[in-house]
Amino acid sequence: MASLSLSLHHPCNSRTGFLGKTQGICPRIIPSSRVGFVRKTVECKESRIGKKPIEVPSNVTLTLEEQFIKAKGPLGELSLNYPGEVKVVKEESGKLRVSKTVETKRANQMHGLFRTLTDNIIVGVSKGFDKKLQLVGVGYRAAVEGKDLVMNLGFSHPVRMSVPEGLQVKVEENTRITVSGYDKSAIGQFAASVKKWRPPEPYKGKGIRYADEVVRRKEGKAGKKK
Repeated sequence: MASLSLSLHHPCNSRTGFLGKTQGICPRIIPSSRVGFVRKTVECKESRIGKKPIEVPSNVTLTLEEQFIKAKGPLGELSLNYPGEVKVVKEESGKLRVSKTVETKRANQMHGLFRTLTDNIIVGVSKGFDKKLQLVGVGYRAAVEGKDLVMNLGFSHPVRMSVPEGLQVKVEENTRITVSGYDKSAIGQFAASVKKWRPPEPYKGKGIRYADEVVRRKEGKAGKKK
Protein backbone atom coordinates (compact mmCIF):
# COMPACT_ATOMS: atom_id res chain seq x y z
CA MET A 1 0.00 0.00 0.00
CA ALA A 2 1.40 3.43 -0.88
CA SER A 3 0.26 6.98 -0.22
CA LEU A 4 0.12 9.80 -2.77
CA SER A 5 1.69 13.22 -2.09
CA LEU A 6 2.32 16.24 -4.31
CA SER A 7 5.90 17.36 -4.90
CA LEU A 8 6.39 21.10 -5.38
CA HIS A 9 10.16 20.87 -5.98
CA HIS A 10 10.19 18.84 -9.21
CA PRO A 11 7.98 20.38 -11.88
CA CYS A 12 6.62 17.91 -14.39
CA ASN A 13 7.59 18.63 -18.02
CA SER A 14 4.92 16.41 -19.50
CA ARG A 15 1.88 18.42 -20.57
CA THR A 16 -0.32 15.41 -20.03
CA GLY A 17 0.82 14.77 -16.44
CA PHE A 18 -1.45 15.20 -13.44
CA LEU A 19 -1.80 18.98 -12.93
CA GLY A 20 1.44 19.42 -14.87
CA LYS A 21 -0.16 21.41 -17.66
CA THR A 22 -1.51 24.15 -15.41
CA GLN A 23 0.38 23.96 -12.10
CA GLY A 24 3.65 22.30 -12.94
CA ILE A 25 3.11 19.83 -10.08
CA CYS A 26 4.10 16.21 -10.45
CA PRO A 27 2.85 13.42 -8.15
CA ARG A 28 5.34 11.44 -6.07
CA ILE A 29 4.74 8.01 -4.58
CA ILE A 30 5.79 7.52 -0.94
CA PRO A 31 6.01 3.94 0.40
CA SER A 32 3.52 3.16 3.14
CA SER A 33 6.36 2.05 5.41
CA ARG A 34 7.42 5.71 5.73
CA VAL A 35 3.95 6.85 6.86
CA GLY A 36 3.61 6.53 10.66
CA PHE A 37 0.95 7.27 13.28
CA VAL A 38 1.59 8.34 16.85
CA ARG A 39 -0.73 6.78 19.41
CA LYS A 40 -1.11 8.45 22.77
CA THR A 41 -2.29 6.38 25.69
CA VAL A 42 -5.09 8.05 27.64
CA GLU A 43 -4.79 7.46 31.38
CA CYS A 44 -8.09 7.46 33.29
CA LYS A 45 -7.86 8.92 36.77
CA GLU A 46 -9.56 6.98 39.52
CA SER A 47 -12.78 8.54 40.75
CA ARG A 48 -12.40 10.21 44.15
CA ILE A 49 -15.97 9.18 45.00
CA GLY A 50 -15.71 5.69 43.55
CA LYS A 51 -12.67 4.64 45.60
CA LYS A 52 -14.34 5.41 48.95
CA PRO A 53 -15.55 2.32 50.87
CA ILE A 54 -19.21 1.99 51.86
CA GLU A 55 -20.19 1.38 55.46
CA VAL A 56 -22.82 -1.33 55.95
CA PRO A 57 -24.96 -0.99 59.14
CA SER A 58 -25.60 -4.04 61.26
CA ASN A 59 -29.35 -3.92 60.52
CA VAL A 60 -28.84 -4.32 56.74
CA THR A 61 -28.63 -7.74 55.08
CA LEU A 62 -26.79 -7.95 51.75
CA THR A 63 -27.02 -10.50 48.95
CA LEU A 64 -24.18 -10.40 46.37
CA GLU A 65 -24.39 -12.36 43.12
CA GLU A 66 -21.79 -11.39 40.51
CA GLN A 67 -23.13 -8.10 39.01
CA PHE A 68 -26.18 -7.93 41.28
CA ILE A 69 -26.70 -6.69 44.84
CA LYS A 70 -29.78 -6.71 47.05
CA ALA A 71 -30.04 -4.85 50.35
CA LYS A 72 -32.74 -5.51 52.93
CA GLY A 73 -33.24 -3.31 55.97
CA PRO A 74 -35.88 -2.17 58.45
CA LEU A 75 -37.42 0.28 55.95
CA GLY A 76 -37.58 -1.90 52.85
CA GLU A 77 -35.65 -3.77 50.18
CA LEU A 78 -33.74 -2.45 47.16
CA SER A 79 -31.58 -4.05 44.47
CA LEU A 80 -29.10 -2.85 41.86
CA ASN A 81 -27.55 -4.35 38.71
CA TYR A 82 -24.01 -3.35 37.76
CA PRO A 83 -22.65 -2.92 34.22
CA GLY A 84 -19.63 -4.91 33.05
CA GLU A 85 -17.26 -1.98 33.63
CA VAL A 86 -17.54 -2.13 37.44
CA LYS A 87 -17.97 -4.73 40.17
CA VAL A 88 -18.74 -4.70 43.89
CA VAL A 89 -17.02 -6.80 46.53
CA LYS A 90 -17.42 -7.17 50.28
CA GLU A 91 -14.22 -6.81 52.27
CA GLU A 92 -13.27 -8.72 55.40
CA SER A 93 -14.06 -5.62 57.45
CA GLY A 94 -17.66 -5.81 56.26
CA LYS A 95 -17.41 -2.72 54.06
CA LEU A 96 -18.39 -2.66 50.39
CA ARG A 97 -16.01 -1.47 47.72
CA VAL A 98 -16.88 -0.70 44.09
CA SER A 99 -13.99 -1.13 41.65
CA LYS A 100 -13.40 -0.95 37.90
CA THR A 101 -12.90 -4.08 35.82
CA VAL A 102 -11.39 -2.24 32.80
CA GLU A 103 -9.47 1.00 32.33
CA THR A 104 -11.67 3.06 30.01
CA LYS A 105 -13.28 6.48 30.17
CA ARG A 106 -16.74 4.95 30.52
CA ALA A 107 -15.54 2.70 33.35
CA ASN A 108 -14.23 5.76 35.17
CA GLN A 109 -17.64 7.42 34.81
CA MET A 110 -19.53 4.32 35.96
CA HIS A 111 -17.17 3.93 38.93
CA GLY A 112 -18.30 7.05 40.80
CA LEU A 113 -21.93 6.73 39.68
CA PHE A 114 -22.48 3.16 40.90
CA ARG A 115 -20.59 3.80 44.13
CA THR A 116 -23.12 6.58 44.84
CA LEU A 117 -26.09 4.38 43.82
CA THR A 118 -24.84 1.58 46.05
CA ASP A 119 -24.48 3.93 49.00
CA ASN A 120 -28.00 5.27 48.36
CA ILE A 121 -29.63 1.85 48.63
CA ILE A 122 -27.69 1.05 51.83
CA VAL A 123 -28.66 4.35 53.49
CA GLY A 124 -32.19 4.13 52.07
CA VAL A 125 -33.14 0.78 53.59
CA SER A 126 -31.53 1.64 56.95
CA LYS A 127 -32.22 5.37 57.55
CA GLY A 128 -34.32 6.61 54.62
CA PHE A 129 -34.40 9.93 52.77
CA ASP A 130 -36.74 12.89 52.64
CA LYS A 131 -37.37 15.91 50.45
CA LYS A 132 -39.10 19.07 51.65
CA LEU A 133 -41.10 21.53 49.56
CA GLN A 134 -42.61 24.92 50.37
CA LEU A 135 -45.76 26.50 48.91
CA VAL A 136 -45.46 30.26 48.48
CA GLY A 137 -48.48 32.29 47.37
CA VAL A 138 -51.78 33.68 48.60
CA GLY A 139 -54.32 30.86 48.93
CA TYR A 140 -51.79 28.15 48.16
CA ARG A 141 -52.31 25.18 50.49
CA ALA A 142 -51.91 21.42 50.56
CA ALA A 143 -53.43 18.49 52.45
CA VAL A 144 -53.23 14.71 52.50
CA GLU A 145 -56.51 12.90 51.86
CA GLY A 146 -56.11 9.14 52.17
CA LYS A 147 -53.37 8.17 49.71
CA ASP A 148 -53.63 11.39 47.72
CA LEU A 149 -51.90 14.75 47.97
CA VAL A 150 -54.39 17.55 47.27
CA MET A 151 -53.13 21.06 46.50
CA ASN A 152 -54.86 24.39 45.84
CA LEU A 153 -52.54 26.29 43.52
CA GLY A 154 -54.74 28.99 42.02
CA PHE A 155 -56.37 26.82 39.38
CA SER A 156 -60.13 26.49 38.95
CA HIS A 157 -59.89 23.03 40.55
CA PRO A 158 -57.63 21.43 43.18
CA VAL A 159 -54.68 19.34 42.00
CA ARG A 160 -54.85 15.75 43.20
CA MET A 161 -51.80 13.47 43.04
CA SER A 162 -51.69 9.84 44.18
CA VAL A 163 -48.72 9.01 46.39
CA PRO A 164 -46.62 6.15 44.94
CA GLU A 165 -46.22 2.98 46.93
CA GLY A 166 -43.25 3.09 49.29
CA LEU A 167 -43.45 6.86 49.82
CA GLN A 168 -44.98 8.84 52.67
CA VAL A 169 -46.19 12.44 52.37
CA LYS A 170 -46.73 14.74 55.34
CA VAL A 171 -48.09 18.32 55.26
CA GLU A 172 -47.37 20.85 58.00
CA GLU A 173 -49.00 24.27 58.38
CA ASN A 174 -50.81 23.72 55.05
CA THR A 175 -47.78 24.92 53.07
CA ARG A 176 -44.86 22.65 53.96
CA ILE A 177 -44.72 19.25 52.24
CA THR A 178 -42.33 16.46 53.25
CA VAL A 179 -41.84 13.45 50.99
CA SER A 180 -40.01 10.53 52.64
CA GLY A 181 -39.17 6.92 51.89
CA TYR A 182 -36.31 4.49 51.29
CA ASP A 183 -35.90 4.93 47.51
CA LYS A 184 -34.06 8.20 46.88
CA SER A 185 -34.77 8.26 43.14
CA ALA A 186 -38.52 7.75 43.68
CA ILE A 187 -38.58 10.55 46.26
CA GLY A 188 -36.84 12.95 43.91
CA GLN A 189 -39.11 12.02 41.00
CA PHE A 190 -42.30 12.58 42.98
CA ALA A 191 -41.05 15.86 44.48
CA ALA A 192 -40.17 17.09 40.98
CA SER A 193 -43.66 16.13 39.76
CA VAL A 194 -45.22 18.15 42.58
CA LYS A 195 -43.06 21.18 41.86
CA LYS A 196 -43.85 20.99 38.14
CA TRP A 197 -47.44 22.14 38.78
CA ARG A 198 -46.29 25.59 39.92
CA PRO A 199 -42.58 26.34 39.44
CA PRO A 200 -41.54 29.51 41.33
CA GLU A 201 -41.85 32.59 39.16
CA PRO A 202 -38.95 35.10 39.26
CA TYR A 203 -40.83 38.32 40.11
CA LYS A 204 -42.75 37.62 43.32
CA GLY A 205 -41.41 34.12 43.99
CA LYS A 206 -44.87 32.52 43.98
CA GLY A 207 -45.02 28.78 43.38
CA ILE A 208 -43.66 25.52 44.76
CA ARG A 209 -40.00 25.42 45.70
CA TYR A 210 -37.65 23.09 47.53
CA ALA A 211 -36.99 24.06 51.13
CA ASP A 212 -33.30 24.68 50.42
CA GLU A 213 -33.84 26.28 47.00
CA VAL A 214 -32.79 29.87 46.32
CA VAL A 215 -35.07 31.54 43.76
CA ARG A 216 -33.34 34.23 41.75
CA ARG A 217 -35.62 37.23 41.61
CA LYS A 218 -35.99 39.70 38.77
CA GLU A 219 -36.67 43.36 39.10
CA GLY A 220 -40.11 44.39 37.86
CA LYS A 221 -40.60 46.80 35.00
CA ALA A 222 -39.88 50.36 36.05
CA GLY A 223 -42.49 53.02 35.48
CA LYS A 224 -42.20 55.41 32.58
CA LYS A 225 -39.85 58.25 33.39
CA LYS A 226 -41.23 61.77 33.01
